[in-house]
Amino acid sequence: MAELIIIGGGPAGVSAALYALRAGLKVLLLENGPGALARAHRIENYYGVSAPGTELYAAGLSQAAALGAEILHEEVLSLDYTGNFSVQTASNTYTAPAVVLATGTKNVTVKLEGLQRLEGRGVSYCAVCDGFFYRGKKVAVLGSGAYALHEADYLRHLAGSVTILTNGADVAAAQAAGFTVDNRPLQSVDGEEKVSGVTFTDGAALPLDGFFIALGTAGSSDMARKLGALLNGRFIAIDADGATNIPGLFAAGDCTGGMLQVAKAVHEGAAAGSAAIKYLRTLNKQ
Repeated sequence: MAELIIIGGGPAGVSAALYALRAGLKVLLLENGPGALARAHRIENYYGVSAPGTELYAAGLSQAAALGAEILHEEVLSLDYTGNFSVQTASNTYTAPAVVLATGTKNVTVKLEGLQRLEGRGVSYCAVCDGFFYRGKKVAVLGSGAYALHEADYLRHLAGSVTILTNGADVAAAQAAGFTVDNRPLQSVDGEEKVSGVTFTDGAALPLDGFFIALGTAGSSDMARKLGALLNGRFIAIDADGATNIPGLFAAGDCTGGMLQVAKAVHEGAAAGSAAIKYLRTLNKQ
């Protein structure tokens, strides 16, 4: 079992890994591609570097691997705590006494009339956080990937009915998992004081009590919130050492807000990695 799991293989995650590895910790790093770095044609504002974002990403992973990190390319679906932190991916579950969240910030969204107005009033981004309020009620999950299926599977044990809305995307995976699926493009989320349903672009309506958004992959803030970590808006709240209010849970990089730059991510990753070392050493003395 790893002593430290790092979720995210960018500058923040790799920096945390480098400090932890050099301190002798067993590190598992779960990464799912370069994210925002893939859109950086060339990075020229980081000390000693002038390179495409994808090249910097690959170099960081190679550096961590050379120091002994176990690096797996997997999509993380959820993070739980039951004595140790438990990280569920699409193919496995991994446990460790400490975790660093470093997946960047989640920018996957959708423009729908009424969506922002009804956030917190039937529109939710977290099945674990809000599913309890929809026991026996009719809900829908917007998405088509593994993360959407994971959220829908959690909800079907609580809600009266769960429909997956793919908004035009492929329906095969959701149908194979046994869900009711509708792939028609969406026009709006409806309701006055709370969600009452959605309307498709063809004019048809679907009555709903709750509308859960699960586009793309699970973000760091999604996972942190499910554990009860404090947020600053959509970002994870951390102290100067990268620690959240949950013992053993640390965060670094774009998911904490502020300057969304490589230099800031590397600094926070180093701080989070160092703080994780101290936490684990204290834990081992108990």
